[in-house]
Amino acid sequence: MSHFKAPPKKQLGQHFLTDRNVIAQILLAIDPRPGERLVEIGPGQGAITLPLLKQHHALTVIEFDRDLITPLAIAAEGLGDLTIVHKDVLLVDFGKLAGDEPIRLVGNLPYNISTPILFHVMEHAEGIVDMHFMLQKEVVDRMAAGPGSKVYGRLSVMLQALCEVEPLFDVPPAAFRPPPKVDSAVVRLRPRPAAKVGIDDPVLFERVVREAFGQRRKTLRNALQQVCDADAIAAAGIRPELRAEQVEVAGFINLSNHLGRSGTPV
Repeated sequence: MSHFKAPPKKQLGQHFLTDRNVIAQILLAIDPRPGERLVEIGPGQGAITLPLLKQHHALTVIEFDRDLITPLAIAAEGLGDLTIVHKDVLLVDFGKLAGDEPIRLVGNLPYNISTPILFHVMEHAEGIVDMHFMLQKEVVDRMAAGPGSKVYGRLSVMLQALCEVEPLFDVPPAAFRPPPKVDSAVVRLRPRPAAKVGIDDPVLFERVVREAFGQRRKTLRNALQQVCDADAIAAAGIRPELRAEQVEVAGFINLSNHLGRSGTPV
C-alpha cells in the first residue's frame, strides 16, 4: 500500500519516476560505496530514495513539498538512516552540508527550475564528489554541447569549465507519472579540482560568458563592448570577429584571466 496520497503538483514541476528499469539504471550509475555521504535533491515519492537507502543504509534528502515529508519518512522505516531536510534547494548551503566530508548528489530535478539548481550547486562544487541528475533531455544536450553546436551556450561553458559532463542515457516520458511532454536524460557531473579549473576570478568569468552569449548573433567584438575592446580579445588569443558559440571553454577562461591580470576595466 502506498503512503503517498497527494497528487503531483504542477506548480512544483513534479513528475514522479515510476519505471523500475530506469531506477535500476540510475542506481547502477551511482554505484554507492560504503562510507560515502549521499544527498538526494527532490526525493518526491521515493522512487530513487527508497531503493538507494535500502542499498546504502544512509541518505540525506532535500524536499520542499511538505505533503511528501511524512509519507517519505514512513515509507523509509526499517530501510536505513534517512535524514529529511525540508527546504527550498536554492536556499541550501551545500558547502555547509558537506562540511569536512565531500558529498555525492543525486536527483530527479524539477524541470521548471533545473538550470537555477545547477548554477546554485556549482557554487559549492569544491565539496561535491559527483552528481547524477535526471533532467530534460534538451537541457542535458546543452550542458554537454561543444563549440559550433546550435545549443552550445552559457550553460555549456559554465558547467564544462568546472565539471566533466557525461550524458549517460535517455528516459522516455512514459517512465513518469504524469508523463512530461519532453524526453528526459540522466547526466553525470564530476567537478574538477580547483587547481585544474584555472579560473582566476569566477565573478569576472561569469560576466564575460554571460555578456558573450547575451546576443548570440553578435561577434565578440560587439557582444563584449561593455566588458573589453577588440584588442583585449585578440590579446587573449581569440579572434574578435568570432561569435561566442565558436569559442572553446578554454578560450573564455583565457579571456577572463587576461582581463583580470591586465587590469582591463570591466
